[in-house]
Amino acid sequence: MASDATSVRSVIDDIDGPVVLVGHSYAGNVITEAASGEKNVKALVYVAAFLPEVGESAGELSNKFPGSTLAPTLHQVAVAGGGTDLYIDQAKFPQQFAADVPVRTAKLLAVSQRPIDAAALAEPEVGTPAWKTIPSYSIIPTADRNIPAAAQYWMAERAHARVTTVKGASHLVLASQPEKTTSVIEKAARENG
Repeated sequence: MASDATSVRSVIDDIDGPVVLVGHSYAGNVITEAASGEKNVKALVYVAAFLPEVGESAGELSNKFPGSTLAPTLHQVAVAGGGTDLYIDQAKFPQQFAADVPVRTAKLLAVSQRPIDAAALAEPEVGTPAWKTIPSYSIIPTADRNIPAAAQYWMAERAHARVTTVKGASHLVLASQPEKTTSVIEKAARENG
């Protein structure tokens, strides 16, 4: 997570003007870390995402409330150097990750998914969370099977984020409800630009 945040921070530093950072799922951890101390970041938008506090990891937060069915769907692949990549089992991907996306699209996403390093899910937030000083927005899909909606509401409330609830939407709400997702991002830009 720290290396991902460093990479995002380098892009932020190269932008001349206001920035709205958007993070989906694990990328919520990344934008929380990357935006900390960045003066040109005007808003954060969390899309079915984690809003960690210092010391919290994505893995810990996804299990803070009951309802996540992600762990049994994960396929582990050992990588050189001793790491482990995690993929969602392709057969389980549509129901687990994208239940409200057309099946054909969900199956294509299943075969083209990028892994996440297992260590990234265990890596805790280390700096002051950016949501403490930057206006935040949270899009919460109520049928998310990866990060329970209860966990997302809890994190959003703690961060004083403006919440948009998308009833019946899956973890892939940005694909199933692109208009709603875009609307929140545009609102964040308008209100904080």
